[in-house]
Amino acid sequence: MSYLIKENTKLFKALSDPNRLRILKMLQSKSLCVCEITDVLNLATSTVSKHLSILRDTGFIIEEKDGKWVNYMINPRPSDNRISSILATLDFWINDDNVIILDKQKIQNINRIEVCGR
Repeated sequence: MSYLIKENTKLFKALSDPNRLRILKMLQSKSLCVCEITDVLNLATSTVSKHLSILRDTGFIIEEKDGKWVNYMINPRPSDNRISSILATLDFWINDDNVIILDKQKIQNINRIEVCGR
């Protein structure tokens, strides 16, 4: 199998989980910490961390330390043009999904101090 096919498969696998797509759409609106993402997805922190790890390892997102928080955000300058292309077309594929719309509403009202302090 060629290197390109392996790399493309890796990218598509990263996008093959609905929760990872939800995370990408949330991060297109604003940067979030793992607690905030966990709160919206209503999943275990370890599960969300695994999803974030997959998205980070494939280059879709980056993380940035901010005091006691680690903020996750869409990678503004991915080294792989395919990632930029995929991110640019996510709205076309899933922007009007009800779950995505509800997630966007939730993250606008999320209180980081309250969510992370539980």
